[in-house]
Amino acid sequence: MAKGTTIRMWRRTLFLLAIFMVVGFGAIIFSLVKLQLVEGESLQERAVEQQMKDTTIPAMRGAIYDRNMRPLAQSATVWTVVLEPAYLTTDAQRETIAEGLSQILGMDKNEILEHTKKKSYYDVLKRKVETEVKDEILKFKEEKKIGNGIRLIEDYKRYYPFGSFAATLLGFTGTDNQGLSGLEAYYDKQLTGTAGRLVTAKNAIGTDMPFQYEQKVEAQDGYSLVLTIDEIVQHFLEKYLEEGVVNNKVKNRATAIAMDVKTGAILGLAVKGDFDPNFPLIISDPTEAARVANMPDGEDTTEEGKKIKKAKSDAKVVAQQAQWRNKAVSDTYYPGSVFKMVVGSAGMEEGVVNENTQFFCNGAAVVSGTTIHCWKSGGHGSETFVQGLMNSCNPVFIKVGEMLGAERFFKYFAAFGLTEKTGIDLPGEAGSLYYTASQLNPVELATESFGQNFSITPIQMVTAAAAVANGGYLVQPHLVSQVLDSDGNIVQSVDTKVKRQVISEDVSRRMSKILQMNATTGTAKNGYLPGYRVAGKTGTSEKVAEYIAGGKKKMEYIASYCGFAPADDPQIALLVFFDEPAGDSYYGGAVAGPVFGKMMEEILPYLGVERKYTDAEMEKLDVATPDVTGKKLDVAKAALQKLSLKQKVYGSGDTVLKQIPESGKSIPQNGTVVLMTDAESESRQVTVPNLMGMTLTQANSAAAEAGINITVSGAALTGGKAQSHSQSIAAGTKVSPGTVVNVGFVEFDQVQ
Repeated sequence: MAKGTTIRMWRRTLFLLAIFMVVGFGAIIFSLVKLQLVEGESLQERAVEQQMKDTTIPAMRGAIYDRNMRPLAQSATVWTVVLEPAYLTTDAQRETIAEGLSQILGMDKNEILEHTKKKSYYDVLKRKVETEVKDEILKFKEEKKIGNGIRLIEDYKRYYPFGSFAATLLGFTGTDNQGLSGLEAYYDKQLTGTAGRLVTAKNAIGTDMPFQYEQKVEAQDGYSLVLTIDEIVQHFLEKYLEEGVVNNKVKNRATAIAMDVKTGAILGLAVKGDFDPNFPLIISDPTEAARVANMPDGEDTTEEGKKIKKAKSDAKVVAQQAQWRNKAVSDTYYPGSVFKMVVGSAGMEEGVVNENTQFFCNGAAVVSGTTIHCWKSGGHGSETFVQGLMNSCNPVFIKVGEMLGAERFFKYFAAFGLTEKTGIDLPGEAGSLYYTASQLNPVELATESFGQNFSITPIQMVTAAAAVANGGYLVQPHLVSQVLDSDGNIVQSVDTKVKRQVISEDVSRRMSKILQMNATTGTAKNGYLPGYRVAGKTGTSEKVAEYIAGGKKKMEYIASYCGFAPADDPQIALLVFFDEPAGDSYYGGAVAGPVFGKMMEEILPYLGVERKYTDAEMEKLDVATPDVTGKKLDVAKAALQKLSLKQKVYGSGDTVLKQIPESGKSIPQNGTVVLMTDAESESRQVTVPNLMGMTLTQANSAAAEAGINITVSGAALTGGKAQSHSQSIAAGTKVSPGTVVNVGFVEFDQVQ
């Protein structure tokens, strides 16, 4: 009995042992299979990852050039300061590094001390450190005999060498060199490039292993952009746009766009007020910056304090986003009477009007029981289509819209590109707001016919104007002409893209002629330039939506001027736009017209456009002052009389020692050249009078009485109701007798 029991126990024990062995070895075999076959690849990757240190090598962001390869945005080498705290084993080491770096980097010493105590071999202390600071750190390491503990890693920082120049166009980059607005954002993929890698072996605690292992993948620098923008043209736009903002007390920024009418290339695109892309977070408008700064700070200890803190933070963000916003492409507006060039072209193309079609304006038009007024309350009376456009007469264009009808009106509205985004290569382009053909009831059709009750962007308007000018072709506006690789090779070229022909070349030519007449003797004469055959149209549009939303407290306006030149062979279209002028006038002709003229007067000769004067213009041209210095007085007088110039002599000598104006300087016909014949007369001075707010006759009289000459620009050259609104030398300035002062004239007609 006992023996049998023992045998059974042994058998049971052996059976259990066999089961345990099978299960145990089975688990081991299963684990081996799992580790080798199932997880083998991922475990190998993790092992390599633990044994390798992977450092990113940043790529240099591509540059942005103007059309003549002047750099507008470029990257330069900077440095990232990295601590390696695990190498710092004593308090003395930590103290030395914290003390030295705090002085070099301008950081708090205690903050750096906290970094030195971390259990890490890679802790970023400061980014975007300039080379001069890097050199100080290297010198500090050498002096203190510091090996491991501080690393300097090469990086790049974006620079905009001209500050706020073309800021909303170029945009800016973030701390990681990513494009955040403007061209920097739109072409971020091309500009960024591809980061490289440096892979080295490391041990269990993260330090480099004693044997050599290194694999480097070089970074591929980003592509560069060559723009259609001309830095000189852009300068002219920004200079006079800023001047217009100040002189007209503009409250809601301004924009100007210059476009090659034949190719769609944007030669200049300016927005004021703007910002410095080197410091994009700083609010540039001092008034807005002060308003935000003076808001209470709030605190996190109470709910009310949190709300106050958030309100200030939100106000800052709103102000920043407002200055970054590109008004030329992201804001919509009622174009006003500038749009009449589009409606007039459509009417001529469809044959419902020609230059001699007769209209009658009694000061208003009644459409479906709604009275719509002309800007001239008494009306213009009987007038032709040409006169109606030159008078900017609303009832004439209401009638043209009616003659076209909703279907044909909308056909041309769409054909001119006003129902779709232009596709310009900038982020944030806004879409237009409009009535479709089926929605255009008689009142909507009437108001849209003179540029109200629909919203488009400035870039859409200037693109439509280019189509009016260039033979009727709607071209694609664009800002980039070429993309270059890091070696300067052309990767991509942008060609002219013609979307469609909207009007015939005949209608384009005829409308250009009408608009030239308008800019010479019509309501757009404030943009007139002798010899350049300017074609133009003014616009004064009401901000009706804002007026209604604001409880109808005050109507605000947009003053604009859109035109092109030369009218007989158009090269460049220009739109100038001021949002909410609050100066002496809010009308497009008075506010935007003179600015348009100043811009064109600099742009056209720079682009090589030749002046061609009419006989009437030749009669009014200034002449070049001859060189009579050093000549006997009688010889000098004879030379001046030959050019019909008057003379005024100071001194008792018989030889001209000095002349004003100097040789070669412009002087108006029949102007007075002052001749000084002794030392005492050479120091003689007169005071420039206040020549503002005068008629041409009054200004001439005041100048003669003061002993100076004036040259005239603007509306006084072709109109009889102009008043002086600017003078090149301020009143009260002491000058030599005979000095020439340029006086600008404007007609202040209340033309909408």
